[in-house]
Amino acid sequence: MNFSPVVFEQAFGSAAQLPPSSLPEVVFSGRSNVGKSSLINRIVGRKSLARVSATPGKTGTINFYRLPGCRLVDLPGYGYAKVSQAEKRRWSGLMEGYFSQGRRIALVVQIVDFRHAPTEDDQMMVDFLRSCGTPFCIVATKSDKLNRAQREEQTALLDGLFGGPQGVPVIPFSSLKGEGVAELQRQIALRCEEMAQDF
Repeated sequence: MNFSPVVFEQAFGSAAQLPPSSLPEVVFSGRSNVGKSSLINRIVGRKSLARVSATPGKTGTINFYRLPGCRLVDLPGYGYAKVSQAEKRRWSGLMEGYFSQGRRIALVVQIVDFRHAPTEDDQMMVDFLRSCGTPFCIVATKSDKLNRAQREEQTALLDGLFGGPQGVPVIPFSSLKGEGVAELQRQIALRCEEMAQDF
């Protein structure tokens, strides 16, 4: 699968605006400031396709990017305390609206910060994905910030929380050093190919 010819399509601020789901969709989900934009830029080999904001919680839209054979869907970051309650409700409705439309979701890339235990919001998102039967993987960003002992401890924690008998992949990832890029690309390509065969 070629990740280079990617283009930004459009940003949507309400679920009613979302376009029909005509291609397999790879969804990126995670809390604010977890490194989601940097991750997207790294896997497509671009420096500024997805905008990296210095202000957590700033992006309040669902952003669509087009690749040959699939779309990348960047959800708003969740869990930032300084966003108003009204804005949190709008974001919640936007995300619920996206997932309730029966879209062709090939994979959800659920992003957590490798340096810390997953937040309550992270765990709620994983529980939601499991309850819907949506295929997902866990990507643990900022892996370059940990030493060997810390990596082992955090890997055991994530495997214990999310791996389990279902075998959900947990991928350490560094936008800076490139760790995990090839494995995440492989997971995306595999899921998109599987979904394409079903249509």
